[in-house]
Amino acid sequence: MTAQPERKYTLEEYFEIERGSEEKFEFWDGNIWCMAGASPEHERIVINAGAHLRELFRGRGCSVFGSNLKVKVPVYTPYRYPDLSVYCGEGIYETMGGMDVLTNPQMLIEVLSASTEAFDRGEKFTYYKSIESFTEYLLIAVTRPHVTQFIKQSEREWIQREAIGMDGKLFLETFGVEILLSEIYLDVEFPEPSQNLFLVDR
Repeated sequence: MTAQPERKYTLEEYFEIERGSEEKFEFWDGNIWCMAGASPEHERIVINAGAHLRELFRGRGCSVFGSNLKVKVPVYTPYRYPDLSVYCGEGIYETMGGMDVLTNPQMLIEVLSASTEAFDRGEKFTYYKSIESFTEYLLIAVTRPHVTQFIKQSEREWIQREAIGMDGKLFLETFGVEILLSEIYLDVEFPEPSQNLFLVDR
């Protein structure tokens, strides 16, 4: 995620940049960020997770979209680009700046990176909660097989579950299916764990 040169942009200027560019940009408070530059591991996980979900949802009337889909976030206007977005039934879209924006995702998924993890777990999750239809949130680690799941219980309560290891699994309550970490992390190579060696004087 790369910031544009320091200057304040209007929302209309941002829409003009978005319409005229093949890259994705996000906007907040006059600032614009380019969303390009993900690692190969990040992209492999996104593709794996999307393919796994599409197979699980086959015949269920659910749709899975990648990071090019714009999602409206009421308190973090105008829209964001989650790594994956899911809804069942009919998608409801709103036109913003001449572009279609999804308004009713049920599940959003972010694949974490060192530069975005704190934001994805904190403020961005808080912003996403302003989406009325949003009921499940998945955060997928890149450096090891680890997925965190948040499930909406009420307007002010979400429960958290975790799956760790290649044999891990999580039940998606909104959709009634179980995801397997072995599918999400298929062909992903993890960095070697660092080993701290301590020398002890005898």
